[in-house]
Amino acid sequence: MEKVKRLINDSFIARWAALILIASMMFFAYMFVDVMSPLQSLIETQRGWSPDIFGTYAASEYILNVCGFLILAGIILDKCGIRFTGNLSASLMVLGATIKFIGISDWFQTTAFCEWLNSWWVALPGNAKMACLGFMIFGCGCEMAGITVSKSIAKWFKGKEMALAMGLEMAIARLGVFAVMSLSPRLADKFDSSVIAPLAFCTVLLIIGLINFIVFSLMDKKLDRQVGASEEASSEEEFKISDIKKIFSSKMFWIVALLCVLYYSAIFPFQRYATNFLEVTLQIPTVEAADLIRWFPILAMLLTPFLGSFLDYKGKGASMLMLGALIMIACHLSFAFLLPIYPQKWFALLIIIILGVSFSLVPAALWPSVPKIIDPVVLGSAYSLIFWIQNIGLFFVPLMIGKVLAATGGYTLPMILFALFGVLAFIFSLWLKVEDKRKGYGLEKPNIEK
Repeated sequence: MEKVKRLINDSFIARWAALILIASMMFFAYMFVDVMSPLQSLIETQRGWSPDIFGTYAASEYILNVCGFLILAGIILDKCGIRFTGNLSASLMVLGATIKFIGISDWFQTTAFCEWLNSWWVALPGNAKMACLGFMIFGCGCEMAGITVSKSIAKWFKGKEMALAMGLEMAIARLGVFAVMSLSPRLADKFDSSVIAPLAFCTVLLIIGLINFIVFSLMDKKLDRQVGASEEASSEEEFKISDIKKIFSSKMFWIVALLCVLYYSAIFPFQRYATNFLEVTLQIPTVEAADLIRWFPILAMLLTPFLGSFLDYKGKGASMLMLGALIMIACHLSFAFLLPIYPQKWFALLIIIILGVSFSLVPAALWPSVPKIIDPVVLGSAYSLIFWIQNIGLFFVPLMIGKVLAATGGYTLPMILFALFGVLAFIFSLWLKVEDKRKGYGLEKPNIEK
């Protein structure tokens, strides 16, 4: 049979429509991740949470991933394909969001089930237990979706604008953080200081995200019919348990994985506490604090595609990792010592914007560097394991910050800890550059060969 000459992804409109469908799912997912971040003061007042409890809640997103679900997600993706895994991940996000919404809702507080939840492990109230359960399930779906979306873009943009598509997907997802930092406190205020309204709104958006991925699945099924199932199957590497030993024995894998976990441990947990930190430090309302911190992901969103293009044509990936870590150290130390002395909103915004530069430099340089140092045969497995190790840090750090905050009653020590993560990240980025110079991995060279 003659092979179809023009595939659906050869159409500019079709492949970019596919990107919009899957990127919107991640946009809504990122909104839900941080929907409670600007509401820390409100949830502590209305539901009786302490900073320690809020830290436990923030960490709960990663519990099941740390316990191995993220590795399982990679196996499911390799064995069951993009469509099954994507729809499963979107469904898990909706399920988890619904459970979390029920746990936080007013009516749940008076139910017999909530009373039963209150009766054991009294350090965590029943509503927090329910919220954590929902956030755990959501976290499984969110991380699984991230891996699936990356593989989907690689499939649909193979031989086309892949780097640009990945950069734009990342930018759209980060726009979700900006959007929810703006909308969440305003929705809460509009509905009589209710934490329920923002949660309900973002849960509905996740349902829309699920519908979008179902539509994408129909397009992807058509692409598979055109390409031919045998061709796709022969091109995919399946996950093998033996790959784990090969990856874990690689020194370069550990340098990159530890650099990743240290850097992101000073970014995402900071986002959870940033609104409350600005409220306390600047003595401003929640809405104003959230309006300031929302600019952090926006600059990262705008810069990341340009930095990706710079890496493609000019290189300097290892140097960008070092610079990003240094900038992050300076910003967290400024939050710890300078902002309390000079508590001005414009100064806080300046630090936030500079931190956004760091958040552009490191991800833009880190992820394209992995294929240069990892054997292509185990690249997919390596990405899954890097994400798994990253999730371990993202689980423990919010717990630690919550306990430190509860013990000290202030944000100076937490910000110093974030800066220390940056110092360690800088050390590993320096080590990476030294290894690159010795072994010639090409981290400083352009991605596009002339």
